[in-house]
Amino acid sequence: MLPTALWPTSRRQAARRPSGVAKGVAKLLKSGASLTGAAAREGRKAARQLGRAVTAGRVPAAEDTTRPSGQFVEVDGLQVHYIARGKGRPVVLIHGNGTMAEDFAICGLIAQLAKRYRVIAIDRPGFGHTDRPRHRIWTADAQARLMRRVLERLGIERPVVLGHSWGTIVSLALAAQAPEAVRGLVLLSGYYYATRRADVAMITPLALPGVGDAARSLVPAALGHLLAPQVFRHVFSPQAIPASFQARFPVGLSIHPTQARASAEDTASMNTAAALLRPHYRGLRVPLAILSGDADAIVDPAGQSCRLHEEVVGSTLTLLPGLGHMIHYAAKPQIVRAVDSIMATDGKRLKWA
Repeated sequence: MLPTALWPTSRRQAARRPSGVAKGVAKLLKSGASLTGAAAREGRKAARQLGRAVTAGRVPAAEDTTRPSGQFVEVDGLQVHYIARGKGRPVVLIHGNGTMAEDFAICGLIAQLAKRYRVIAIDRPGFGHTDRPRHRIWTADAQARLMRRVLERLGIERPVVLGHSWGTIVSLALAAQAPEAVRGLVLLSGYYYATRRADVAMITPLALPGVGDAARSLVPAALGHLLAPQVFRHVFSPQAIPASFQARFPVGLSIHPTQARASAEDTASMNTAAALLRPHYRGLRVPLAILSGDADAIVDPAGQSCRLHEEVVGSTLTLLPGLGHMIHYAAKPQIVRAVDSIMATDGKRLKWA
C-alpha cells in the first residue's frame, strides 16, 4: 500500500514552469479543509525542491511510459491486464495500493511460484494497465466481483488467492462472496480493521470527482518523480529499497493520472471496506495464512494481522522479525511455504475449534 500524493493529469501540464506549480501546490496545501498545517509545510518544501531539481536537470520533465508485460482479457467491456506464468494448480496474486501486478514480477515472487504453479497476477482497476471507468464505483466488493469474472474468463478454478496490503481486502471480499471459488487465502501486510488514519483524512478530498482532478492538474510529473524516492523509503522501511525495485519499478506508470485517482479512491474507501468485511471474518471457512513484518511502518501488525488471526478460527500467523511492509521482497521463501501449505490442505473448509 503505497502512500498517495498529488499527481499530474497530462504531459502538457507537466511542462509548466516550476514556479507557477509551486504557487498552486502551496495554495492547495494551505487549505485547512483538506490537509494539515504540517502537510502544507511539506508541500511547500517539496515545491521548492522541485524548482531546484528541475533547474538542475535531476528529474524528468514528463511521465515515463511502460509497455504491458502481460496480456489482456475483456470483462464487461473492461480490458484487464494480467501476467501469467508457469503451469499447474493456480495461484492468483492481487497487489496493493499505488502499485501493480508488475511489482510481483520485480520482487521475484512470480518466478518462484511459477516453478510449480500457474501464477496469474492481475492489475486491479486503475492500476498498471487496467483502466478504471468512472461510471462504476470501485469498492472492494466491486473489485472482487471483477476478479471472479476475470478468473472465469481465464478458466481458473479454485485458486489460492494471495493479496498484499489493499489486495488483502479484495482477497477477503472474494472469499466472502464465493468461498467455494477459492482454495485458500495468503494475506500479506494486510489491513482488516478500520482505524483513524491521517492518510485517509488527508486524501479523501482528492478522491472526489472534479476536486481531485483539479488538484492533480496543479502538479507536474516531475514532482511525482521527485517525491517517489521518499515514498519508497517509507514503504520499505526499515529495509533499504531493493536494487531490483530501483531499477525496474515503473515510476512513470505509478504516477499516471488514472493510477493516482485509483490510489486516492482506494485510500479514502479502505476504512469502509474493512468495516463491511469484518462481520464475515468469524464465518470464514477457507484455509487462511496471514503474514506480516513486525516492523511494518504502514500497517500495525498487532492491531491488524494478529487481531485477524485471533478472530479467524484455524488461521495461521507468521510474524517476520525486522521486516517492513513490502515483505514479498524479503520473505519469498516463507510466502511460498504458506502457498504450499494451503495447497496441501486441498482447500478443505475449516471447522470450528
